[in-house]
Amino acid sequence: MYAVTAIKPAAAPKKYEVTCSNCNLRELCLPHGLCAEDMARFEHVVYARRRIKRGEALFAAGDEFKAVYAVRSGFFKTSLTDGEGREQVTGFFMGGELLGMDGIGTGRYNNASIALEDSEVCVLPYALIEKMAAEMPSLQRHLHAVLSREIVRDHGVMMLLGSMRAEERLATFLLNLSKRFTARGFSPSEFHLRMTRDELGSYLGLKLETVSRLFSRFHDDGLIEVQQKHVRIRDIAGLTQILAMRH
Repeated sequence: MYAVTAIKPAAAPKKYEVTCSNCNLRELCLPHGLCAEDMARFEHVVYARRRIKRGEALFAAGDEFKAVYAVRSGFFKTSLTDGEGREQVTGFFMGGELLGMDGIGTGRYNNASIALEDSEVCVLPYALIEKMAAEMPSLQRHLHAVLSREIVRDHGVMMLLGSMRAEERLATFLLNLSKRFTARGFSPSEFHLRMTRDELGSYLGLKLETVSRLFSRFHDDGLIEVQQKHVRIRDIAGLTQILAMRH
């Protein structure tokens, strides 16, 4: 694990004109599946957008839970820091995904959320979401689906760290990124990694040297091409085969 540099607090949210119905991420976000009338009502919940500069914190671990945040643009990591200042990365989030759901049960955020590039989020006050969900069955169903998705995500990370070999962990991560970029209309095979190798190693439970060695090996095997943080997957079937070898 690695020492954490000082985190700058983000600026306060500002009011912008927000139109969920015209957002190109609406199929991935919380309002997904709402009818036009319910969508119009939900837009009143999204009371502000918040712009977060690279390196700034959207929220810190232990902050009071008041809202969940829909990533409108950019990329975030979530992490925990121990008493000695060592960081454990717990997740990476991109456009259309929700941050802060871990605070629902305890009333405080369990992780810190840091922007890995200049980003923008929509602020969704949770008290208003709960109130509206009680009046809109479609929103309530989707809220439950989102919570279930977070549970599945956590279970997947536990499987990743608990039972997979090092090469399986990196292959799984790259394939998952490919699927997430595809869902957003981007290339499934070419993308830019916003996280450092240190941060990726922390998330995958691998040493920095192991992550670098695996990237080089995947490159030499013709599975990927790597130029600094730019990754091009040349053989998705080959990456998938790495996971099939465990069975």
